[in-house]
Amino acid sequence: MSTIEQYIHAATRDNTRRSYRAAVQHFEVDWGGFLPATADSIAKYLVHYADTLAINTLRQRLAALAQWHIDQGFPDPTKAPVVRQVFRGIQRLHPAQEKRAKPLQLDQLEQLTTWLDGAISSAGAVNDRIAQLRHTRDKALVLLGFWRGFRGDELARLEVQYVEAIPGEGMTCYFPQTKGDRQFKGSTFKAPALSRLCPVAAYQAWIELSGLKSGAVFRSINRWGKLNEDGLNPSSIIPLLRSLFGKAGILDADDYSAHSLRRGFANWATSHGWDLKTLMEYVGWKNIQSAMRYVDGEDPFNRNRIERMLAPLELASAAPDGKAAI
Repeated sequence: MSTIEQYIHAATRDNTRRSYRAAVQHFEVDWGGFLPATADSIAKYLVHYADTLAINTLRQRLAALAQWHIDQGFPDPTKAPVVRQVFRGIQRLHPAQEKRAKPLQLDQLEQLTTWLDGAISSAGAVNDRIAQLRHTRDKALVLLGFWRGFRGDELARLEVQYVEAIPGEGMTCYFPQTKGDRQFKGSTFKAPALSRLCPVAAYQAWIELSGLKSGAVFRSINRWGKLNEDGLNPSSIIPLLRSLFGKAGILDADDYSAHSLRRGFANWATSHGWDLKTLMEYVGWKNIQSAMRYVDGEDPFNRNRIERMLAPLELASAAPDGKAAI
């Protein structure tokens, strides 16, 4: 790889490269398309998956196909009028209803942590190092993910050499690049040491047990107890969390995702008096629209507000002259 190619490669996030490769493979292998593609073939591809793939997924597939053609020096067929018209038609006939992850509540976080503590203790009692490693890792991942409001891909990309933990005080997590960081300045996030449900203590326990000195913090563990060299795949975190929630007895475990940790913290913070500006600075949101997608109102159906303004039945049914209203 030439020096120029190395810098071009570095300009694109690994997650983007992986998703683009998967999209191109889907077009070629799953659907049977040919590259370079024509505008008509891409329009037919969109029509074929119009009622099975989400609008955002189709949009991402178009972006991947566009990038492939640009990289290979071909004209971009996704910009053709027929493709644009078909996509607009799909948006109209198959409107997307955003499905948000269920927020993890604080009592559920306590329930999960209690279960993990028990599992760690049981594994230690029978010298089951593999189970002890997995449960200790999972406890650190969940507590840090909740109290820092991290997304799944951030947890997967966190590296030991960029984390500084001070017992009893807090920890600092640095990312050389984060989502929306177009200037590649990197971002630093701090998490406090807490009297209970402490992310700092959970992280330190995991690092001490695993012996990690550098590289990814959260990794897969094989059947022999060996840690993978790479971090967890972000897509694996959702089934991991759902499995943990189910084992801990949390109802409707499949309604949760990695975003449940961030949404759970955002709702906990706002319900305890955090203003939106403080929450945005803490989590790292750059615009208010992003923040509002994660925050639920305390009275989402406005039931309490309306009930307070609704006159009692005996007053509402009485006429001004004291007679019952008809």
